[in-house]
Order: sequence, then structure tokens, then C-alpha cells
Amino acid sequence: MEGATLDADRSDPGYRDWLKEAVRRVQADANRSADTHLLRFPLPERWGVHLYLKDESTHPTGSLKHRLARSLFLYGLCNGWIRPGRPVIEASSGSTAVSEAYFAQLIGVPFIAVMPRTTSAEKCRLIEFHGGRCHFVDDPRTLYEASVALAAETGGHYMDQFTYAERATDWRGNNNIAESTFRQLKLEPHPEPAWIVATAGTGGTSATFARYVHYMQYDTRICVADPENSCFFEGWTTGDPDVVCDRGSRIEGIGRPRMEPSFVPGAIDRMMKVPDAAAVAAVRFLERAIGRKAGGSTGTGLWSALKIVAEMVAEGRQGSVVTLLCDPGDRYLDKYYSDAWLTDQGLDIAPYTTTIETLLRTGVWPD
Repeated sequence: MEGATLDADRSDPGYRDWLKEAVRRVQADANRSADTHLLRFPLPERWGVHLYLKDESTHPTGSLKHRLARSLFLYGLCNGWIRPGRPVIEASSGSTAVSEAYFAQLIGVPFIAVMPRTTSAEKCRLIEFHGGRCHFVDDPRTLYEASVALAAETGGHYMDQFTYAERATDWRGNNNIAESTFRQLKLEPHPEPAWIVATAGTGGTSATFARYVHYMQYDTRICVADPENSCFFEGWTTGDPDVVCDRGSRIEGIGRPRMEPSFVPGAIDRMMKVPDAAAVAAVRFLERAIGRKAGGSTGTGLWSALKIVAEMVAEGRQGSVVTLLCDPGDRYLDKYYSDAWLTDQGLDIAPYTTTIETLLRTGVWPD
């Protein structure tokens, strides 16, 4: 018969039952998880400026990336990309891979992390603890190609956090990191912060914060702190999305050799390029201030936040600033807390430590 209806039905009841159970497990894990803390960094009360750190190290997998991994798994599951028995593959410098290994194990699929060979041994141990496998590359710039090739070879799904981070997260609310932060600030002296400082690995966190404050019509500004050997600052300041770097970042978890697709430059207000030595100085000073070790990405953001605090003090403005405690420092004892590593890298943190000490003593940021 001419004009007959064509019909192709690919319904798979077995797969749909598996999918419903997988989504239930991921959502149940979120339901069991408490929110993360908002910590105060001690500043002189006379300044009238308060500095907070959103402590993402208290997630079940110990980092900010736990939120991202949960969102990416729900996104991949609901799009039909993650299938039973097939591996999930991710390009990562460690923390995202730890969290994704956790969720892969939760729903019962294999996980392979494609990582630079220089990734800390502790992160590798945690990936394997959660049932994942590490696939190392010598050149960090080849992470993407190696991940795509591995997905094709195994029939698995390349999660691709660097593309999907900003779109997998529900930025309007649903207890994302931005909504959580503002809810915790509600009873503080300055509940609407002047600035929120994020660091960029995928760009997803800065996009979530920026979109949320715009959606809620807050006056809060968003600053992104970028480490050495990373292209976000250059790409943002020049407007060139094709800018590249010839080496990888020393600050694990942030800094990329290209402008990642999930970075949303038009949503943010300001960027800072932070020397790696300053980041290490800041994270070591953080331990002196609050008794907690944190990773280098935390130090990058904290240095920028302290610089903004100094500007507010100099201008006589009161208010609050928020940055992130991204992950715990025990993952980096052989790096940022090792004097031998600093010497090997040619990093001198003493001048930057003096800058922080001078600020807290005098209220002045030395030139």
C-alpha cells in the first residue's frame, strides 16, 4: 500500500528496568548525603569583611567533583548513553575520576579513568578503591583523543566532563552548589556576597554560580582564578576560544591546555591569573588559619579571594566573599606540602606567604 506508516520500535523492557534502578540508586545516594559546610576564614573583625569557604571536601568521595559526577551520571543515564555492562570512560586529572568511579560502582558498570601519568598516587589509589581502572597518558594534551579511542575500542561511553559539565547541572536550583551557598549565607551579616571566586577545570562550577546569581537577580559578581599553564585566562581576556598551552597545569583539578567547551566566558565578571607558588602559599596558610589541609585548587581560589578582600578593605567597603575548599590536602602530601617538590618545581612560596601575612596584619596588599 502506498503511503504506509513506517514504524521502528526499539523498546527494551529489560534495559528500562535497569535504567530505572540505576537512576534510583544515584538519587538515593544524593538523598542520603548531607550538605557541605560553609567555613569562616578568620579576618580582623574591624574590617567588616567576611570570607567563607564552601567545604566540598566533605562529600562521600572527598571533593567538589562529587556533585559534578552525580549530575553527569544522571545526564548520561537519562540520555540513554550509559548502558549496562559497558564501561564509562573519563578524561580527568583525578578528582572527577574518583567520584565517577564511585557512581559507576554504585550502578554496576565498569569505569576507566584516562589521566596524566603525573596524577597523584593517592588519587589513583582512590579510583581503584572504588572499582575503577587507571589508563595513563604521558602528554596531558592527548587525554581527549585517548578517551575517545578507548570508548570506541570498548563500546563504552566517553563521559566528557569538559563538554557536558555546564549543561548537566541544573543551574536554576535543585540544591546545586550556588543555591546551597546562598541558603547557608542567609543568617550571616552579609548574606549576598560581593564576590564568589571559583576555579576552572571544566568551567562548570563558575557557570553554575554565574547563571544562578543572574537568574536570582543578585548583584554578586563572579571571579574565576586560573593557574599557570592554563588557557582560560588568555582565552577570556583575548576573546580567542582557540588559544592553547604547550604543557599541563601543576595544580591538579584545574587549569586546562585549551578553552574547554563547558566554560562559559560571557557569564563571569572577572578573571585572575594566579602564580602556582601563590596558590601553594595560600593553601599552606589555610592550614595555619583553620587547621585544615586542602588541595592546590583551593589555594588558587583563596589567593584571589584574599586579593579581593584587600580591595574591599582599601575602599572601606564591607561585605562578604565566598570561595571553595575543593578537596582535601592529604591527596597532595607529596606535592603541595612537600618542600622537596617545591624545590624540584622551582617554586618559592616565601614572598607570597609574606603578602598574606602583611594583609592580615595591616589590611594592605603589598605591591
